[in-house]
Amino acid sequence: MTTRLFKISATVILLATASTLTLSACAGKGKKTEHLVYEERPVELLYETGMERLDEKSWTDATQYFEEVQRQHPYSEWSRRAIVMTIYANYQGGKYQEATAAADQFIHLYPGSELTPYAYYMKAICSFEQIVDVGRDQGYTTSAQALLNDVVRRYPNSEYARDARVKLDMVQDQLAGKEMDIGRWYLTENQPLAAVGRFKTVASQYQTTSHTPEALYRMVEANEMMGLHEEATRDAAVLGYNYPGDRWYAAAYKLMTDKGEQLQVRPDPKGKKGPEAVDPKKKRDWLSFMKPKA
Repeated sequence: MTTRLFKISATVILLATASTLTLSACAGKGKKTEHLVYEERPVELLYETGMERLDEKSWTDATQYFEEVQRQHPYSEWSRRAIVMTIYANYQGGKYQEATAAADQFIHLYPGSELTPYAYYMKAICSFEQIVDVGRDQGYTTSAQALLNDVVRRYPNSEYARDARVKLDMVQDQLAGKEMDIGRWYLTENQPLAAVGRFKTVASQYQTTSHTPEALYRMVEANEMMGLHEEATRDAAVLGYNYPGDRWYAAAYKLMTDKGEQLQVRPDPKGKKGPEAVDPKKKRDWLSFMKPKA
């Protein structure tokens, strides 16, 4: 999925000469990657050349120039800007570990900068980008949740917090999906008690996600498997009260009717349904990138 962060636009003057660069071809593709030879050069030249490489989407080359700014001119204003651009270039190049390290560096050196919220935000986004399907380990999901919450806590009124809240909904849906996946597996293994525990977690901790109606239905199903008809009736009633128009309530209503139980609420196609599932195509609708002040 295409990621778009704050599009960087800049008028860049490229003054680098062949005497300051050596070029080598990338294996298999013939694409040339720049390798900088150390030579003290004007900081403006290094920085602006890095910006040119960003405009060309040459992320690795851009990173080299920005890192050279930091090496040759540490603790300068140019270095401060270069670290921010290093975060961005590494992120765009899919080097999330390097982007996170650069963000940590910026936070450590400039905790009071106007761009520090961006550094915290990018740390969260690097974890968010690496979330995998619910059938696999959700380490990055829980990491993204903690980091996004940190952004909201630190900068509640910022544009980063607004975007973080949207992504937290997606994270919640992902974590709920993992619980559902495990719960369904327990049902197939004829372990309804263990399954109920997972579905209860969804219904109580992730009740605003798209998985809640199914979780309630599965609780009805699992309780019936254990012969707990009263609990199954209660869960079906909760499902019908909250989501009378949802397909999972229609399934629960039929299941309980077949068991001889007459529920008070009849399925209503026009009634309230559960929350819509998160569209994965919208996973990476990012904010624009904030260009450092000149």
